Amino acid sequence: MLNVTPKPTDSPHKTLFILNRTLQRSTVLARIEELEAAWIEPLVAGLEDRTPPLAGRADWKDRLGELLALERAGSPAGSYLAEKATRDQFAHVVQEFALDGLTEAQNFFPAIPRLPMRAQMALMRVLIDEFGCGNLQQTHSRLYLDLLAELGLPQELESFLDTTGDETYEFLNVFYWLTQRAGHVEYFLGALAYLEASIPDAFAVQARACARLGLVQGRYYTEHLHIDTFHMREMQTAIKEYEAERGLDATKLWTGAQLVSQLIGGAFDAAVERAREVA
Repeated sequence: MLNVTPKPTDSPHKTLFILNRTLQRSTVLARIEELEAAWIEPLVAGLEDRTPPLAGRADWKDRLGELLALERAGSPAGSYLAEKATRDQFAHVVQEFALDGLTEAQNFFPAIPRLPMRAQMALMRVLIDEFGCGNLQQTHSRLYLDLLAELGLPQELESFLDTTGDETYEFLNVFYWLTQRAGHVEYFLGALAYLEASIPDAFAVQARACARLGLVQGRYYTEHLHIDTFHMREMQTAIKEYEAERGLDATKLWTGAQLVSQLIGGAFDAAVERAREVA
């Protein structure tokens, strides 16, 4: 929970993040739904309007593979961060995603009761890893704190509320909607399956930057390079088990994947662009 009240001058996306991490009284939930109705619902509707129906799970896996192959080619922002960014510029990007690193996977839990038992087990195997298999020093958020400390950045969640861009807030907020208020849980399954499959290639950029800059606390990134290949398989298992129990709307899986790809890509590009302005 955050002991912070949104200010009238806060952007809608920052306000939504604060409210998502506030005690969910009826007035808070009503405001959350109002903000989401103006943002995420039109975004999803637009994606669905542009997405031809998928025939089934095999079609979904083909589309996901094509998207991952396209993204694997890299981007100018990724090349800059890996090869040219200064320590201060890299620290700016780390700071930009601190709210994500410090709350990693916490917003996935509400999806558990929405899934059949065998799909729950696959998702729980992912979550157990995110929280270090019960070892505090191995939790992904602890690894992010270690990186923040090496870069001389704050350790408290509240310290980053005013240094996070709206693009990053959008990525943060989307999983609260996907797990709790999206009308179909397939959106969440597709979104997380995409995220787990894309991170090993995406985080290779940050890992290269850490090595080049001589940072010793880059394990937050290198840990994901291998563990998320396991998570990728587990999410495909969750989808398979969901289909066996309840049937599957593969088009909604693909919509969820496209949604998160768009949001995380936009957040990363914007963060690197702002970092390049750092002297």
